Amino acid sequence: MTTASPFPVAETVERLKRAIEEAELHLFAVVDHSEGAHRAGLAMNDMKLLLFGNPRAGTPAMVARPLFALELPSKALVWADDEGRVWVSRNDPADWQRRYGLSDELIAPLAGIGRLVETALAG
Repeated sequence: MTTASPFPVAETVERLKRAIEEAELHLFAVVDHSEGAHRAGLAMNDMKLLLFGNPRAGTPAMVARPLFALELPSKALVWADDEGRVWVSRNDPADWQRRYGLSDELIAPLAGIGRLVETALAG
């Protein structure tokens, strides 16, 4: 799922970090894909991946379906396109539920990523 951001990449990342903290989630890492590309002498638009979550939310789902661990922690990709527009892309928890056969009870604690992105992008 992809949502337009009205803010530059750096500001979008900072807003997401604040939303993650306010939601009492743990920010595991920010991967700067564009910086890695530039260090390798390659061109890439600004792109950063945030990895975040809460072990209390994700562990029960991973215990029930171990391959679900491939999806966690949750991720939000902040990226700029060739026209300079900024986007936030993320996985859809409903897709996870279908793909891994997770119950409503197991997916519910992980379903707030859309609200988190909306909160971060609110003016």
